[in-house]
Amino acid sequence: MKTVLITGCSSGYGLETARHFHAQGWNVVATMRTPREDVLPRSDRLRVVPLDVTKPESIAAALEASGPIDVLVNNAGIGLMGAFEATPMATVRDVFETNVFGVMAMTQAVLPRFRARRSGVVVNVTSSATLAPMPLVAVYTASKVAIEGFTASLAFELEAFNLRVKLVEPGYCPSTRFTSNGGPRMEGLFPEAYAPFAQRIFASFGQPAAVTRESDVAEAVWHAANDTSEKLRFPAGPDAVALVRSA
Repeated sequence: MKTVLITGCSSGYGLETARHFHAQGWNVVATMRTPREDVLPRSDRLRVVPLDVTKPESIAAALEASGPIDVLVNNAGIGLMGAFEATPMATVRDVFETNVFGVMAMTQAVLPRFRARRSGVVVNVTSSATLAPMPLVAVYTASKVAIEGFTASLAFELEAFNLRVKLVEPGYCPSTRFTSNGGPRMEGLFPEAYAPFAQRIFASFGQPAAVTRESDVAEAVWHAANDTSEKLRFPAGPDAVALVRSA
């Protein structure tokens, strides 16, 4: 029976992905910065483990508690929306600390184990913001584009060891906590000069042609984790798939 470790499982994509892998009969290590046992089914195949991907000691403790794993899903991330002109560089660094360096640190921590066994898969969850330019998310997009480049290069690097690295690119999912989770970071990021533009953007978000569901992302992660081809990118959700087809 295979084991998956998923980061950022307290809500959204991570929570639904943990449920999906568990339903498929896998052992699941669901990690959360602040562990919550009540959001997942009680099972001897599912463990909730504390993890802050920005802290090396937390990563080491989580991996020690998890034991051998077959798949790492780097899902944990933080959102940000606002005018770049008004975004403090400290906030930019906070976003990169989790969305980029946290992903890299988790990946680097599991690779020696995977390489020794010559078996393992890393699935990195990015965003459809990498597929087409989107306004008011320049910093968030930059963090996700960084992981796209990192993943594509790493996939070549690890081929010789029979290790696979994949990307899942979710579309716009209004039911996640993207905005609420990023609320404090977004305060003051919409100066008056940007207000008319921002209002038009928010209005368009309220009338999307298609949206992504958490289950779309969970299924894409599942397919990516089990894919043995050289396919790198897995768009998740009808809007993300449409962006790929129109590219």
